[in-house]
Amino acid sequence: MENYTLIDSIGTQHTFHKVPQRIISLVPSQTELLVDLGLESKIVGITKFCIHPKDLRSKKAIVGGTKKVDCDKIKALVPDVIICNKEENTLEMVETLRTICPVWVTDIVTVEDNFKMISDFGNLFDCVAEAENWNRKLTLALSDFKSFIQTKPVKKVAYFIWKKPYMVSGSANFINELLELNHFENVFANQQRYPEVEPEKINANGDLDFIFLSSEPYPFKEKDVLEMHIFTQPAKIVLVDGEMFSWYGSRLLKAFDYFKELHQKL
Repeated sequence: MENYTLIDSIGTQHTFHKVPQRIISLVPSQTELLVDLGLESKIVGITKFCIHPKDLRSKKAIVGGTKKVDCDKIKALVPDVIICNKEENTLEMVETLRTICPVWVTDIVTVEDNFKMISDFGNLFDCVAEAENWNRKLTLALSDFKSFIQTKPVKKVAYFIWKKPYMVSGSANFINELLELNHFENVFANQQRYPEVEPEKINANGDLDFIFLSSEPYPFKEKDVLEMHIFTQPAKIVLVDGEMFSWYGSRLLKAFDYFKELHQKL
């Protein structure tokens, strides 16, 4: 390919003189997507949280986490591009990494954003056919899930992501998008991002149907269910798979099957 110019999700224009051959990915879900697009051999660095596929961390250089990385280690890997995300990575990190090579930043809030990211990766890494195939599969799965969910009643939920302090998902994020898709009315959708809450106050009106305790980023367990139950009766407290509600990319295909199973259990 000759020189080509693309614009990422936050409006940064990038001009590449060749297709990037050495990729560092600092977002676990996007690492999984890159592998599913057939780009595993081009990935040279990942985070310690990039756990899918399971054997990837034994094959690739670990350069840190999503909030803090070893810049010297990244420089030594001589990357052509670094893949980040507006929410997962910090602005300070992105600005520092831009002194090494181009940093492609995604911003995923809606399912449409997810389709666009996959298409962008297809153009960026010259794997358009693979990207189109994934978007086709996801489009079919989304249509099927919308048919499944169509007759399900809307239920009120609070989705917890953190403890000490307790934090929930508000609006303007991918979790809220998937809650809405599932006919779950997020009672904190009137607040932005991830507000702190007092659990003893969240069900003051007694109209909450479910409290979801996510497996990530805080790993809620059964003991947390018992603890939360003291505050929030009579809402049903459910441990949910955080990857399915918060990972974008190709993970969404598995998420639709997970959501169907979740609704059957509820």
